[in-house]
Amino acid sequence: MTRMHSQWDWLCLVLLIISSVTAEIEDGEVLGADVEVEDFDQESQQTDVDKEESSLGVTYQTPKPTGDVYFAETFDGGLSGWVLSKAKKEDTDGNIAKYDGRWEVEELKENTIPGDKGLVLKSAAKHHAISAMLTKAFIFDKKPLIVQYEVNFQGGIDCGGAYIKLLSSTDDLDLEFFFDKTPYTIMFGPDKCGEDYKLHFIIRHKNPKTGEYDEKHAKRPDVDLKKFYLDKKTHLYTLVLKPDDTFEMLIDQSVISKGSLLEDMVPPVNPPKEIDDPADKKPDDWDERQKIPDPNAVKPDDWDEDEPFKIEDLDAVKPEGWLDYEPQYVPDPRAKKPKDWDEEMDGEWEAPQVPNPKCATAPGCGLWVRPMKNNPKYKGKWKAPMIVNPNYQGIWSPRKIPNPDYFEDPHPFEMTPISAVGLELWSMTSDIYFDNFIICSEKEVADRWAADGWGLKKLVASANEPGMFSQLVTAAEDHPWLWVLYILTLALPVGLGVLFCWPAKKTDEDFDLKKPNTSMPVTKGEVKQGREELEDDEIDLEEDKENEDIGEDEDESKYGEDIDDEENEVAGGSQEEGDKSNKSGSEDEMTVADETAGSGDGPLKSVRKRRVQKD
Repeated sequence: MTRMHSQWDWLCLVLLIISSVTAEIEDGEVLGADVEVEDFDQESQQTDVDKEESSLGVTYQTPKPTGDVYFAETFDGGLSGWVLSKAKKEDTDGNIAKYDGRWEVEELKENTIPGDKGLVLKSAAKHHAISAMLTKAFIFDKKPLIVQYEVNFQGGIDCGGAYIKLLSSTDDLDLEFFFDKTPYTIMFGPDKCGEDYKLHFIIRHKNPKTGEYDEKHAKRPDVDLKKFYLDKKTHLYTLVLKPDDTFEMLIDQSVISKGSLLEDMVPPVNPPKEIDDPADKKPDDWDERQKIPDPNAVKPDDWDEDEPFKIEDLDAVKPEGWLDYEPQYVPDPRAKKPKDWDEEMDGEWEAPQVPNPKCATAPGCGLWVRPMKNNPKYKGKWKAPMIVNPNYQGIWSPRKIPNPDYFEDPHPFEMTPISAVGLELWSMTSDIYFDNFIICSEKEVADRWAADGWGLKKLVASANEPGMFSQLVTAAEDHPWLWVLYILTLALPVGLGVLFCWPAKKTDEDFDLKKPNTSMPVTKGEVKQGREELEDDEIDLEEDKENEDIGEDEDESKYGEDIDDEENEVAGGSQEEGDKSNKSGSEDEMTVADETAGSGDGPLKSVRKRRVQKD
């Protein structure tokens, strides 16, 4: 019974684990489909664009910013305000130097929302450049900078970027000649080539001493970015730059990296106060060795450096049946010379070599050679033991001198103002989708803008996602080993159910357990007790007989001598019968006693049988 309870406990535990895993998967799908879309007053959402309704009943309206913004673009009205570059890329082959990559305004290929359009990079292996002026220039003073836009790698991405540049305010800024050398203040966005997945955040910092600009790169995020490039979904990229010189990078409104402009940029914004003296050189007698060979050590006289590492095993014996004259490989007898074989051009044809079939059943073929074994006398080349170097001076480093280029910029947030936004890209993959650009200073404005645009896209994409079964099949196509896991997951509960719930066949042992045990040994004490009880029964029967005789004598005295004679005869006959019955009874008692001694029912059962016979 304990074993059965244990088996049922294991079955319940396994079913509970499977149920919990399934529940987690389903919860993940539900959470993935949840999108927080804030409800705003309908009056603030009125637009001049006609409402469009998708097949899921989702009504799209062109988003409108709810606060003060420096730039906002939905592309629902086309490329109005955007300028295509006519420049050529410097230091590049003339065939690909032109920025002649094609741009189009289109809806998404998948999870389409009627009326919601974006800017699409259409040409592969070409340079693309397009830009637009901000509504008003952003000046880095007391307000934070928030840059946000959407990207969808509709066809995946092999090698290419989807980053944007915030162009610096300069007197000679001309968007028609926007190219890779056009000054920018900030570059932000995704980039990928090979297996290197990046999220750029680069600032061009002005050296206050020389006036030159240097690029400072934010440290790489500690997050795996691969899924954002390969899932063919629309993702929201956000950069928040604050006046306290801190920054945050977000993807889909989740922070993936944050830091300080003063501490988390490479190279640092502020150079070190001291640097190594370039004129300082390590002295020739400087000893950096921590340990040296012991100069007083002497090689032992019995140290033989000529002993080989391996020697022949002289105790080895050639195995019986070794085929000395059979080669290990022989020409393939089934091979035939190709019909187009030209011996003048290709040389003499030879059949390919195959393993000798005779060697498959033999210990080996060919010339037998004794195997090699480790040489017990081998010691190798003698080396003096190492000791601590008494002249050790440590690792040499040049002396420090004040950095002549040192400066301190306490607020690198105060960068060059920006007046335009541009996309200057090279990609080996087409159909990169951009949408819903916004540059502002209030996080609430950016969040509401995202809810009206990206939030709607996410809602539609989640509703159109395949079920769990389709996702499992898709995952197994990429990772075939998952099929084994699926089969085991399905077979385990079925097998356990059959094991514990299917009725077991009754065996001969089960029937034997139900039969009375007739082979139990009877002790001498039990046999003696049985015989005493039988003797007591005989005495009781004789007393009953005497009482019957007395009653019969009384009757005879009442009815006369004739009747008395008859009764005496009857009594005599009855007594003879009683004697006979007593005699036969005693024989029966002996027989029962014998049976009792050989049976396992015990003497009490035999006594009961005897009493029934006497009655």
